Amino acid sequence: MTQDCKRALVFANGDLHDGPAVQQALRQGAGGLIVAADGGARLALACGYRPDLVVGDMDSLDEATLAALLQDGAELRRFSPDKDETDLELALLTAAHAGATWVRVLGAVGDRLDQTLANILLLTLAALRGVDARLVAGRQTLWLIGPGEHTLEGAPGDTISLIPLGEDAVGVRTHALRYPLCGETLRFGPARGVSNVITAEGARVILEHGHLLVVHTPGRA
Repeated sequence: MTQDCKRALVFANGDLHDGPAVQQALRQGAGGLIVAADGGARLALACGYRPDLVVGDMDSLDEATLAALLQDGAELRRFSPDKDETDLELALLTAAHAGATWVRVLGAVGDRLDQTLANILLLTLAALRGVDARLVAGRQTLWLIGPGEHTLEGAPGDTISLIPLGEDAVGVRTHALRYPLCGETLRFGPARGVSNVITAEGARVILEHGHLLVVHTPGRA
């Protein structure tokens, strides 16, 4: 299959947390660009994908593994350990600069809360503006939306959480959600937007100002 650089799977050096959302992302990303953040190369290989690019300081891969990746055609982009960016940030920037407009991130959720939180916040990178970039873990998918009207993918009965990020989300209106919002403000901090439920096909959210993290869980969370 000819590689489609408009689509990219990005593998972080964390736990896969396999599940329906992960398997869907793996299917949808087949034939696209495969980018691994350092030790995420092992995760990609375990999922049956050969990395096209391995990015980072390479402190999580031994020399034998690096040599095997090179022999298998991967490009290694090695950075100094004394850098400002995490390896996943570099991998996301690499995918964006390669022209990817659809990105799914796997292995970004682990047992380090600081890393998990930082990985979620990477969705705010300027390089990802206009890119359909989502983190997937288990059966959950998480993405960032800004001002405008957005379709909420999912089926009736699915759980949707709308979480303001960085500031208040102003002028939030929802359609086909059990607990409607009618031009209201979701304050940054309080958890009011957590655990809503899709009631019909074509659920939507309209936002006037700010950003919302959207977390979709099939069925009841």
